[in-house]
Amino acid sequence: MESTGWQSMVGGPIPPPVMRFIKQTGKAINTYSMIREGETILLSASGGKDSLALALALSLRKRWLPIDYTLKAVLINWIEHPIPVEYRALLTEYFTTLGYDFTILDEHQYPDSFKGEFNCYLCSRNRRRILFEYCEKEGIEIIAMGHHLDDLVETSLMNLCFRANFSTMQPAQPFFGGKLTIVRPMIEVRESTIRNIAQRCELPVIKPVCPFDQTNVRSRLKPIISELSHIDKLTREHIYHAHQFEGRV
Repeated sequence: MESTGWQSMVGGPIPPPVMRFIKQTGKAINTYSMIREGETILLSASGGKDSLALALALSLRKRWLPIDYTLKAVLINWIEHPIPVEYRALLTEYFTTLGYDFTILDEHQYPDSFKGEFNCYLCSRNRRRILFEYCEKEGIEIIAMGHHLDDLVETSLMNLCFRANFSTMQPAQPFFGGKLTIVRPMIEVRESTIRNIAQRCELPVIKPVCPFDQTNVRSRLKPIISELSHIDKLTREHIYHAHQFEGRV
């Protein structure tokens, strides 16, 4: 895929593949009423391809929308596995140029409350706690996360095969009686599409450090899903449509 730096798209022409990605993201936003007029959206940024691609889509689509919304982004920098210093500047430039109020939070990945225990569930719970506390402090009600179609499929199979239920992540998931909502605008977008967008747009991707990224259940499910897709290329979409999702209230 021919590369076109993301900087050229800020106020400039948007290549057709990138426009298709933005519109696919916008379709899910509209279907589930994820973003409304005047709202402040907090993007959960990791520095990985997914959150950076979502940041690009949420920013560029504002050009032609009849509504306006405010964009903020928070990157949780684990003290135990910090991002390189040079990437702090690159990510700050990226988000601020796209119109985000960008904040880096330096936090402990292994808080004392874990009592020495650590796994993917505890890491996710810790990240979510930090985000929720930040939203409460800043009065923010919407968190956008970079989960995509493959993430949903992997979660569906994990719950089905190992927990005997067919639940999964929701496109729009309320918490605390609807006081806070997590939205996933890329929930209909394949990971391969996002990977191509990140490469084409030369996004400043930094792979977050994870001690379990090559051994966790998700990584072991990826080749299985790939094999299923060789039988039916729409396997991911079929699993997505098997769920009965509701829009944001």
